Amino acid sequence: MADTSAAPVKKALISGITGQDGSYLTELLLSKGYEVHGIIRRSSNFNTQRLEHIYIDPHKSSARMKLHYGDLTDASALRKWVDSIRPDEVYNLGAQSHVGVSFENPDYTADVVATGALRLLEAVRVHIETTGREVRYYQAGSSEMYGATPPPQDEDTVFHPRSPYAVSKVAAHWYTVNYREAYGLFACNGILFNHESPRRGENFVTRKITRALGRIKVGLQSKLYLGNLKASRDWGFAGDYVEAMWLMLQQEKPDDYVVATEDSHTVEEFLEESFGYVGLNWKDYVEIDQRYFRPSEVDNLRGSSAKIREKLGWQPKVGFKQLVAMMVDADLEAAKREKVLADHGHIAPQQQP
Repeated sequence: MADTSAAPVKKALISGITGQDGSYLTELLLSKGYEVHGIIRRSSNFNTQRLEHIYIDPHKSSARMKLHYGDLTDASALRKWVDSIRPDEVYNLGAQSHVGVSFENPDYTADVVATGALRLLEAVRVHIETTGREVRYYQAGSSEMYGATPPPQDEDTVFHPRSPYAVSKVAAHWYTVNYREAYGLFACNGILFNHESPRRGENFVTRKITRALGRIKVGLQSKLYLGNLKASRDWGFAGDYVEAMWLMLQQEKPDDYVVATEDSHTVEEFLEESFGYVGLNWKDYVEIDQRYFRPSEVDNLRGSSAKIREKLGWQPKVGFKQLVAMMVDADLEAAKREKVLADHGHIAPQQQP
């Protein structure tokens, strides 16, 4: 008689599930049959907009995504959820991830990004020690860790962080390496270069541009204020990059990988591509505001991702022009809906802060 018993469903625990990467990773894992658990911070306002299209009432038997209140600043909550959920994979995507804000809130940034990673690693370590289970851990690194080090940057490039956020990410990276070496954890660092999408937060420069562009195109906004237009970044599509995260945890041995397109563009080039896509000249609408310059700038980030391409077979599918078009199309449609509401007096047109 054939064995009809089903293989156990794999469980993943994600911090930062409500963010851009968390939503794309959740989609990917659900498509692969996982049960996905996310840690979300308690808020008076709903902060799960990026998950609404895949959310199923947890009372229904078909629900394979479940959300739990917790925070990377709360070690006891992290231990509780790791112990009760018993995940096979843990993805630490949670962070105060805005570089500019990290200069204004350095203590909080360090507590969440650096010490938060340590708390989650320790929760995983204690759980493994207590239960004997195998749990695989992914730490979300950032190209900002390279900072002032000239490109191209790969896994062997020296870190030279230039912001409290970047310094905190370097600490989280080395905590992950330390737990791998000291305790034998299957723990990987993904050093991801800038990755964008229509779900990117509106205060990040690429989304700030495309959102403003949509509003300018329909007449809701007249100006866009930016900082350093010469900063150059290696921009890819977040949907491609979450696949790299998953691939790292499917290997025989843990390791660290740079994830990048190997193609960099300046903020000015992003402006040219996005405004040109809808037939506008960005110079007619953009003004420079010194408030948006960082105390210490990162001039040029461009990754060398040969290792992950050769060892794991990963490569980006979405190129720069396609990414820009995707983001502009989405924000133009959002602006058109906003215009209809504004024309009927439901909302007032707003300028950017």
